[in-house]
Amino acid sequence: MSGLASLIRAEIGQTGPMNVARYMELCLAHPVYGYYRNRNPIGAGGDFTTAPEISQMFGEIFGAWIVAVWRGMGEPDFKLVELGPGRGTLMADVIRVLEAGGAREAAEIWLVEMSPALRAEQANRVPGAHWVDRIEDVPSGPTIIVANEFFDALPVRQFLCANDGWRERVVGIMGDQLIWGLSAPMDEGSGEPGAWTEVSPQTDIVSSAIARRLRDGPGAALIVDYGYREDDRPKGPTLQAVRGHKHADPLQEPGQSDLTWLVDFDALAGVFQAAGHKVALTEQGAFLTALGIGHRAAALAETDPDQAETIADALERLTDPAQMGTLFKVLTAVSTGLPTP
Repeated sequence: MSGLASLIRAEIGQTGPMNVARYMELCLAHPVYGYYRNRNPIGAGGDFTTAPEISQMFGEIFGAWIVAVWRGMGEPDFKLVELGPGRGTLMADVIRVLEAGGAREAAEIWLVEMSPALRAEQANRVPGAHWVDRIEDVPSGPTIIVANEFFDALPVRQFLCANDGWRERVVGIMGDQLIWGLSAPMDEGSGEPGAWTEVSPQTDIVSSAIARRLRDGPGAALIVDYGYREDDRPKGPTLQAVRGHKHADPLQEPGQSDLTWLVDFDALAGVFQAAGHKVALTEQGAFLTALGIGHRAAALAETDPDQAETIADALERLTDPAQMGTLFKVLTAVSTGLPTP
């Protein structure tokens, strides 16, 4: 039994079944055994691949958007913040576009990252960056924030409505195995049996912190994640585990798999709308296409014909509705008074 499994079993033994958010927190962020604390999970040798690792075009489109926002802000010196920057691939591609667009010298790079292993990777790709554990630790001032596949790894609580009322999904123990269970009925709201909802307190904290920065900044945020809107809401709770690029059992070998959930983008947008910011929601494929990824793919293929097929495959993977094009959603939020980019 792993060290983390022993700790989880001990905590359950002392305080009773733990909710999903606590389980995720331990699995992903435990200071010794947490998934993100002790490994580089991204790429062919890891457990999953993100859009920036598929093609440079993804980060370049982010860079073009950032330059457009910066020009709309009046070209000030600004903090460029990335939440969960992975191996630094996205920011490296962004910086190349900032240099071409005249914005690089104005940008002070801040990376919000808790993993020592990933910070080391980021340092190789993003020289001169500053690191913090929380966005609240970034100094004030004009700010542009980007986050790709960040919110889906924040701890989430899951609730299911049974015949006798709402219950919270929990992790318990049966024999020597971790198992799923439900809490006692809760007197919170009403719902039809079979209804479900997910709540992420940390998502609320981080999104509210971003909204405050856009109010005080001014600034803008570009958020891309694995998620849904009300019209394509999943049929049930969305927690999943990935290991070795395959789906895994979230309760097997805790700390050895990536745990994520589908972000509710309508709820996320509501945080920024309530703060009075300009908000737009779309899908990844539509966003990338509108900003010119097809033109960029053609230019790259013309420059390097030997890579034309690889470039075309990457373009399809990023934009096709059957792949990442619709499953990943895009939220942009811009301070009141700034032009919509």
